[in-house]
Formats: sequence, structure tokens, C-alpha cells
Amino acid sequence: MERSDNGALLALRWSSRWSLGARILAVNIFALALLAGGFFYLDSFRSRELDQRLEMISNELQLIADALQKVPQEYRDDLIRQAGQTSGQRIRFYGADGRRQIDSWEGIEPSYELRDPASEPWQRHVARFLDKVIERVAGTERLHAFVEPRNDRLSSWPEAVEAQHQGKIVTEVRRAPDRTPVLSAALAMPEPSQGVLLATINARDVIRNVRAERFRLGVVLAVVIGLSVLLSSFLARTIVLPLKKLAWAAHSVRQGRSREVQVPRLPTRQDEIGLLARAVSDMSLALRQRIDATEAFAADVAHELKNPLASMRSAVDALSTVKDPELQGRLLAVVRDDVIRIDRLISDISEASRMDAELSRARFEPIDLGVMIKGIVQAREERGMDGDVRVAFARPRLDTAVIMGDGSRMARAIGNLLDNAVSFSPPGGLVQIAATRDGDSVLIRIEDEGPGVPESARAEIFNRFHSLRPDSEEFGKHSGLGLAIARAVVDGHGGQIMVQDREDGTQGACFLIRLPWKGII
Repeated sequence: MERSDNGALLALRWSSRWSLGARILAVNIFALALLAGGFFYLDSFRSRELDQRLEMISNELQLIADALQKVPQEYRDDLIRQAGQTSGQRIRFYGADGRRQIDSWEGIEPSYELRDPASEPWQRHVARFLDKVIERVAGTERLHAFVEPRNDRLSSWPEAVEAQHQGKIVTEVRRAPDRTPVLSAALAMPEPSQGVLLATINARDVIRNVRAERFRLGVVLAVVIGLSVLLSSFLARTIVLPLKKLAWAAHSVRQGRSREVQVPRLPTRQDEIGLLARAVSDMSLALRQRIDATEAFAADVAHELKNPLASMRSAVDALSTVKDPELQGRLLAVVRDDVIRIDRLISDISEASRMDAELSRARFEPIDLGVMIKGIVQAREERGMDGDVRVAFARPRLDTAVIMGDGSRMARAIGNLLDNAVSFSPPGGLVQIAATRDGDSVLIRIEDEGPGVPESARAEIFNRFHSLRPDSEEFGKHSGLGLAIARAVVDGHGGQIMVQDREDGTQGACFLIRLPWKGII
């Protein structure tokens, strides 16, 4: 259940076909897209600016209307003209009959100018294009085009007509040819004037402010995008590239070229990628060693099986031609011994081949080596396995020599070492075994009175099928796997095994096993 949950947690759905580099870039670009949304915020900024400007125009128009009510008729033209120049607006007054009576632009320079887009530089065309795109995406309400009427009457201005009918200020926003806003406000004058005031202005500064903010935001966005692309490239280089190399190395190992593959270890990286690289490198090395050991083991098995099979074949071939009953009996004895030897080889080979796999799956439990070794020694005595060789065990105190391990495998390893010690001991010899606590370790010592092990052969005796047997022993009685199995068991328990001379200086070999004490596991 836990494995399936982890798989669901790590599974990718819609982005499963994207490369890691593309995902890194997409995440960074998505964050930038949120920043780019500021462009659409500028549209609401423009709307607020226009609303504020319309309110200001309306207030100014109300002040002008109040002033017109208080000045004599002959001063109205000058008042409107001066108000228009001061505010930058074009102010017109229409009488009750709808005809224009006063225009603030008459006789003076216009306070604003509607520009022809065709006469402007290309930068303005680009700016207008961006205005159009943002308005389209933001869904901004499209404005009517502003056109000065040829016959300038009250009826030419819908806001003026509406203001006359409703008796309040009416505003309107239109679009000039260069897409800048033209604002207008109309106010019906109370009696006795009985007319309508109309103020218009080309609010170019509003668009100028919006475009300036958009330019600053665009510069910031461009810089951030550049930095984001650089950071994405950096992440892709420091994450994706090492992962690609590791994936290529793993693929090469899977194709069977493990001996040719050098997995990068990335020793300078202390992050998760470095840990992964070293783990994959160690795994590749362990796999390479396992393959080499398997190939060597297979070659050794073939070599060891060929000898008894060749002997058996020769004996069987000779049986068909030999007529002497005594010689036939000897040949049958050879065949029988070879069959027993092959059977022993197959059993030991099977045990050795599955040792590593079984140890990796075994559940370790506390083992009191004192109790275990005592049981092994007693069982050997009851079955007479040691012949006339004496085995002495100095049992430690209870719960002193305790390890975490697989009891049956440890018993097999100690039994193999006792078999080896007994086989090399002279008649009436003494084999001593002891288990003691040594700091954070448990030390097992097995000493015999045999010829000892030459220093040059102390590493080789633990190899598979290596057999350094006494001359008096019958040929083929041992497979040469006993010490190899013992070493595999000890290694599987995180321990060490070695052989040395006896510490008391007498003749014989001393096998030492050092295992982790239970308290440090």
C-alpha cells in the first residue's frame, strides 16, 4: 500500500511528457505571467485617471456656470475665453435656440490640437498598437471617434442635448484620431440664461502617463525575463545535465556494458544530486563486482564439476572392457565416490549461491552467541563429528556476546570453521572456541593445533573452491566452499573474518570473527 501511495504521489499527469528543463522554465515563466498581468492593471489605472479628469472638468464647468450667472452679459465672452485658456479646455455656450453663441477659441490660439497619426513617428504607431492589443485582451469598452461637427450646434452634441433635457452635468469620453481620449462635459444653465455650457479637452497626458508606466513595467519585465531564463538555464545545467549523464550511465549498465561505464560521482556537490550520483556510482560498482563474482563463480563451478565427471567417465568407459571382478569393484568405488563428491559440490554450490540473497532478505534478531555455540558443540559431541579431537568452549556470561543476526546462518558459519579446525587438528588435538565482548564488537576466536596457515595463503583460503587440505585427508572429501560460505555469512552480518597465528606462540591457526554488538545496531 505504501509503495502504491508513493507512486501516486510521484506520478505526473498532464506534464509527464515535458522534460525537466521545460518544467523549470515553465514554472519561472508562469510566475512572470502573473507579473505581466500588471499591463492589464494599467487599463483600470487609465479608467480611474479618466474618471478623475471628468470629475475635475465637471467641477470647473460648474464654477464657470456660477460665474456666468454673476457677471454682466458683456463680460461673458472674456470670462469663457480666459477660463478655457487657463484650464486648457475648449468651452462653448449654446443658446436656448441651439446656436453657438460663445467659443473660447475665437480669436486666440487653440488650447489643444488633435494630431494626425500619419504625421507621427513610428514609435507612436507601436504605442497605439500596444494600446489596441491591451484594450482588446482586457475587454475595454470601445469608444466612439471624436469628430468636430461641421455645423456646430447644440444638437451635434448628444451630451449637450441630454444635459438640456435632464438639467444636470453629462460627461462623455471619445477617441481622437491618434487614439488619445477626448473628454467632454455639458451643463444646462439655469434661468435666465437658458443655455448649455460645453467643455471639451484632449487628455493626452492621461495616455502619456499610462504609456510611461507601461514602458517602466515592460523594462522591469524584460529584465526579470532575462534573469529568469538565465536562472532556468543554470538550474537546467546543474540539475538536468547531471541527471542525463546518470541516466545514460544507468542505460549503459542495463545494456550490459557495465565494465565500460564510468558513473560520475560529483564529489564536490553536497546536494541531493551529488548524493544520487554517488549512490548510482556505488550501485554500479557493486553490480560490476557482483557480475564479476558471478562469472568467476560460474567458471569455478564448471572447473570443479569437470574433474569428478572426467574421473567418472573414465571409470565408466573402463567398466565395459575390464573383466576382472576386483578391478571392476575398484572402478565402481571410484564412480560411487565421484557421485558423492558431485552431490556434495552441488549442495555446497547451491548453499553458496543463495547465501547473499537470503541474507539480504533475512530479518535479524538478537542472538546470544554463547548459547548458540554451546548448542553447536554439544550436538557435534553427540553425533561424534569431531572423532578423537577435543573441542573446548569457554562460555561467556549470559547476554554478554549478543549480536543481531540470522541464527541458522551464523550457526552454519561457526560449524564450517569448527569442521575446518577439526580436520587440520592432529589425533587427540584440542580445538578451543571462545566468544567475548570487545568494546562495540563481539569477538569469536577458534584455535586449533594444526599446521597453521601460511601468511601468503591467508587471503586465498576464503575464496570459493580454494582447498588447502592436509595430506592425510582423503581427496574430494571437501568442496572448498566451507570458508567461503563462512566469510559470506560474516560479511552479511557486517562483520570481519581473518586468520592469524596463535597468540600463545604454539603451532596452529587462530580464526577470528568480529561482529557488531547488538547495542550499536
